[in-house]
Amino acid sequence: MGGYASVEKALKTKTPLEVVEEVKKSGLRGRGGAGFPTGLKWSFIDKKSGNPRHLVCNADESEPGTFKDRYLMEKIPHLLIEGMITSSFALEAHLSYIYIRGEYMWVFRILEKAIKEAYANGWLGKNILGTGYDLDVHVTCGAGAYICGEETALIESLEGKRGNPRIKPPFPAVVGVYGNPTVVNNVETIMDVPWIVNNGGEEFAKFGIGKSTGTKLISASGNIRKPGVYEIELSIPVEEFVMSDEYCGGCKPTDR
Repeated sequence: MGGYASVEKALKTKTPLEVVEEVKKSGLRGRGGAGFPTGLKWSFIDKKSGNPRHLVCNADESEPGTFKDRYLMEKIPHLLIEGMITSSFALEAHLSYIYIRGEYMWVFRILEKAIKEAYANGWLGKNILGTGYDLDVHVTCGAGAYICGEETALIESLEGKRGNPRIKPPFPAVVGVYGNPTVVNNVETIMDVPWIVNNGGEEFAKFGIGKSTGTKLISASGNIRKPGVYEIELSIPVEEFVMSDEYCGGCKPTDR
């Protein structure tokens, strides 16, 4: 494995608050569906209670036809670990979790291997890069319950309970995993953070349109000529994405 450039940059040259502000500048919104501004969500985490804080990566991906997070974790798992470290530093979290759906058991093993490699190379554990920052990351499997894609049901399942959604308030940013302040972010969201830290939030914001900045991975399947995972700029109309030869190539001909 190579170096985690954004981790080194964040831990050695920035404060946690500066990383949060960079993500705010980027305009990055949650890539799990809700589209809430990521930096703003981070800023809500309770800093007054003195309780430990946690970052939880939502890798449940249970929506029909979705597979872009699975693809990311299969092909570039270390980018997720890098994003977990940089994002955890921004939140001043020292214990973070990746929650993956039970049907992704082979991906679970890929992530476990990547985490072990990160520990072995000094990117996780005590005193990372000699900066005094400590972080442990654990990956855990769900039991195949669709509802655990919802963040509070995910937290309940992570704690070993039945995955039922919690009544809000309190919100996870105040009372989350084991009663501690928690941020839950999607796989793709967390994997965008290293690029933002390395290149700057303003550079990320140059892509996209309006308040929808950056690029987005799309899972394309069904009755189309070219199914797959596509990265598009957030300014391309759905019709162009489906019909263009550059992307899905239009619908397959049918006998009907």
